[in-house]
Amino acid sequence: MTASTKRVVFTMGGKGGVGKTGVVVALAEWFQANEIPVTLLDLDTENKARGSLKHFFNGTVTKVDVHTPAGLDAFVDHLDNGTPIILADMGAGAGQVAAGWFDSMYEDVAATGVRFTAVGIVTPDPASVESVLAWANRLQERVEYVIVENATSALADFTYWRSTKQANQFRQVFTPAILQMEFRLAELENPLRQHGIQLGQVADRKTAVDELKRASLIMRAQSYRRRLFSEFDRTREAFLP
Repeated sequence: MTASTKRVVFTMGGKGGVGKTGVVVALAEWFQANEIPVTLLDLDTENKARGSLKHFFNGTVTKVDVHTPAGLDAFVDHLDNGTPIILADMGAGAGQVAAGWFDSMYEDVAATGVRFTAVGIVTPDPASVESVLAWANRLQERVEYVIVENATSALADFTYWRSTKQANQFRQVFTPAILQMEFRLAELENPLRQHGIQLGQVADRKTAVDELKRASLIMRAQSYRRRLFSEFDRTREAFLP
């Protein structure tokens, strides 16, 4: 592998329920839409079947147990398989184990030309911000940072993320790319999760689920996808080798 030929994109573990898997699913769709080869890894060992990355992409996702050294070493094996990008959904409970592995393996892996992007998801909940800051404190400058502001309600208030001293320091030191993920209607979001259906499948009328065939939901899906893809396009350098 030559310099800068590989990229590992992973979600920062920590607080659960902030939308990590939803972001990874959308990113995977964006890679597919742009015909960019990517290996999908599901590292969320605590995730139930319905909430996992494998639920959305079944046969194309490899489940990895990050709580074992062998599982984490699978990262290295997948990096050597020819795919230029690994997209990994990190579980809420993976923090300490994954960070320890990163500390011990980073220099050797980075020397092979691999770059890392850590994706943090913040919501109006202060705990989500604290989780991202804790990961950044451990990862430091060894990764590039992408922060997704996930609006979990129609009137989401990100004051804690945008105004606290610690968050401001993080932005000044690490200059993360910041993108927005808008609030999605429950009538669309809940069936997507339940059936493991990607947003694009609804937008392109490729789902057999009757409740997702409504014209209004198809239009919503098209709108959500278009705006989210625009955010990924704007920050694409953080996701490519």
